[in-house]
Amino acid sequence: MSVAEQPYHHGSLRQVLLARAESTLEKDGVDGLSLRQLAREAGVSHAAPSKHFRDRRALLEALAESGFVRLTRALERAVDEAEPHARARFAALADAYVTFALGHRELLALMYGSKHAPGAATELVDAGHAAMDLTVRIVADAQASGEIGPGDASRIALVAFATFHGIATLAAGGMLDGAPVDEVVTAASDTFWRGLAPA
Repeated sequence: MSVAEQPYHHGSLRQVLLARAESTLEKDGVDGLSLRQLAREAGVSHAAPSKHFRDRRALLEALAESGFVRLTRALERAVDEAEPHARARFAALADAYVTFALGHRELLALMYGSKHAPGAATELVDAGHAAMDLTVRIVADAQASGEIGPGDASRIALVAFATFHGIATLAAGGMLDGAPVDEVVTAASDTFWRGLAPA
């Protein structure tokens, strides 16, 4: 049964619309998203979505926020399931990030584009910071245990994020010259970690 065919109880229309919006986003891109079309697919009046999203931008911001929440949960789950030392947790986080990015390409682009747009909603910006905060904590914990050297944990985390986001972007575009993405992620993680080793 598709999302559009699923009955929803009072109060769940917002979730139905977000699910349909993500499906449309991944299939047709952001330009294919329309509140009126989503209302038709959900079987409600054209006015019904306005009870949850004042306009299309609000829908896109809510979709981006939801994406960041899911990304952070995926990263937290990967870190929790990794071996209990910083290097393993860092590698698990990197792998989970690239996996999420490749599985949600259009959504990820919307997430970052919306987060950095002028006037972005506070809830969206906060949700966007959560994944980075997790990375900062892993780096700070590794510094505290002596596994890596000192430095600005926030800056190190940002560089790590940029590295793995870049790998995902190259992989999505078929630009890894045939190298398996998981091997590239592992090599990058190992290289990054060695570069942080105490002098």
